[in-house]
Amino acid sequence: MTTPPDGLPAYRVLTGPDDAAFCQRVTDVLALGYQLHGGPALTFDGERVVVAQAVLWPRPQAKDPAAPVAGTGGED
Repeated sequence: MTTPPDGLPAYRVLTGPDDAAFCQRVTDVLALGYQLHGGPALTFDGERVVVAQAVLWPRPQAKDPAAPVAGTGGED
């Protein structure tokens, strides 16, 4: 898939209290195909720890023009 599902943006920042529900939200977007972008950021709002995690939809990999193409004699 070259674009995120359901019209989701390619770059997202998930935020929320540092709890099991937040961890599940991150797990869910990773299962969709997003990749973590950097580490999480944490802060304390006076009552609880709040976390933020950026995620990116992976770009399609460009083909290496130097790589051998199957069926062109590059195999042994």
